[in-house]
Amino acid sequence: MTEVGLRPATAADSEFCFALHRAAMGEYVAQIWGWDDAIQRAHHERTFDPTKTQIIMADGRDAGSLSVERRPTETYLGRIEIHPNYQGRGIGGRLIQDLLDEAARRGHPVTLDVLAVNQQAHALYRRLGFHDVARHGENNIKIRMSSARPREERTK
Repeated sequence: MTEVGLRPATAADSEFCFALHRAAMGEYVAQIWGWDDAIQRAHHERTFDPTKTQIIMADGRDAGSLSVERRPTETYLGRIEIHPNYQGRGIGGRLIQDLLDEAARRGHPVTLDVLAVNQQAHALYRRLGFHDVARHGENNIKIRMSSARPREERTK
């Protein structure tokens, strides 16, 4: 079993996180907008915040990134990206389950947004108990998901 851990990101992780985004999300970005390295790099440079990012470690190696916001009424999973070399090992599922457990102790749901074209991630989130809440973004390219049970399920 892969040993999984987290470490705080630093400014020195910026290039790793950009290369990770290209490797993990490039095909999905390309399907929607087309991948333009200069545009993606400029966006990354504007938005990468090491104080809000953790580096996912797998067997002692950098394998991904995680960004979580603990809000007053929910825990928002802003980003989880696992390098393709480490996908399929249960790393993302374990980290998300830990986040679900932590949020449940706080009495909060976990919410997230997933690109509709990323069917692999969407299926993972559904297996972990998330459900679709809404579609949003230009041409409804994103799906908002929540771990909270829908109201009709809570009243049964």
